[in-house]
Amino acid sequence: MTGRTDIAAVVIGRNEGVRLISCLDSLVGKVGRIVYVDSGSTDGSLAAARVRGAEVVELDMTIPFTAARARNAGFARLAADGPPPAYVQFLDGDCALQPGWIETAAAFLDPRPRVAVACGRRRERFPEASVYNRLIDAEWDTPVGQARSCGGDALIRTEALAAVGGYDPTLIAGEEPELCVRLRAAGWEIWRLDAEMTLHDAAMTRFGQWWQRTRRGGHAFAQGAAMHGAPPERHYVPQLRRALAWGIALPLVTLLGAFFTPWALVLLLAWPAQALRLRLRGMPWARAVFLTLAKLPEAQGVFTYLWRRLTRARTRLIEYK
Repeated sequence: MTGRTDIAAVVIGRNEGVRLISCLDSLVGKVGRIVYVDSGSTDGSLAAARVRGAEVVELDMTIPFTAARARNAGFARLAADGPPPAYVQFLDGDCALQPGWIETAAAFLDPRPRVAVACGRRRERFPEASVYNRLIDAEWDTPVGQARSCGGDALIRTEALAAVGGYDPTLIAGEEPELCVRLRAAGWEIWRLDAEMTLHDAAMTRFGQWWQRTRRGGHAFAQGAAMHGAPPERHYVPQLRRALAWGIALPLVTLLGAFFTPWALVLLLAWPAQALRLRLRGMPWARAVFLTLAKLPEAQGVFTYLWRRLTRARTRLIEYK
C-alpha cells in the first residue's frame, strides 16, 4: 500500500458488491492503510477487500449494528498496533474517492491544527436514474466554508477524534453531526472545502426507499435533540419542530376540525402552499414537493424514536436499501 503513510482510510459496508470494489480501488495508492469493516456481507465483499490489500474487521452481528459502531471499530484497528495515523478518511462502501481529494484535504488540514474535519462535495453517481437520486445529490450540496457538521465521508484528524471519544455507537443515524457537536464544543473546527470528494451510489429508485430514508432522518432529529437540544447548541431542534408541526400538528388539527366543519379541510391547502413558497424561492418543483412531503415520514421517525425510548425496545436500523 502506497500513499501518505500518515493517512489511513476506514471503509464500512455490507453487501455493496461492485460499489465496494470501486470504493477500495479509488483508495489504493492514496493512503498508507485501508481498513474495511464488514457487517455481515454474503456477497464476497470480504475476499474482494483482502485482494485489494485492505485489513478486514468483521463485526459481531449479535450486537446491534450501527454505522457509528463500525467506524469506531475501524479506528480502533488503526490504533491497535501502534500510534494511529495523523488523519483518517472515513468512507461508506457505496462511495468512491474522487482524484485529488486526499491531497487537497490534507493540504488544508496540515497548517491548521485546530481543524478536526475536512469534507468536500459528495455527488450522486447516477442522478439521472431517479428523482430520489437527484434529491439526494442536491442534499449533499452544502455551503463551502466553516461548517457545523459533516457527513459520512470526511478526512478527520485522529487526535481530535480520539479526544472526544469517537462516534456514539448508540445512534442509528445522524452520528456524524452529533460527533461534530462534541468536536465544536471542545474547540475544534469543521470545514467544507470547495473540492470534489466522493461519488455516492444511493441506488434509490422507489418511493418506499425515499420514505424509509426520510423516516430515519426524523429518528435522528428526535434523538439528536434529546442529546444536545438545550441552548446554545439546539442540535436538530428546528428540524424536529418542523417535523412535528407539519407532520403531526397540522394533520391532527385538520382531522379534528373536520368533525365539526368540512371547512377545516381547507387547512390541507397549507401543504401545496408551502411547496409553492419554496418554488418561488427558486427551488426546483420536485425538491419543493418532496421537502414538504418529507415532514410525514420524519414525524413517523420521531414517533419511532419516542416509542423505542418509552418501551426500551432494542435499537434497530431503519434501512432503505
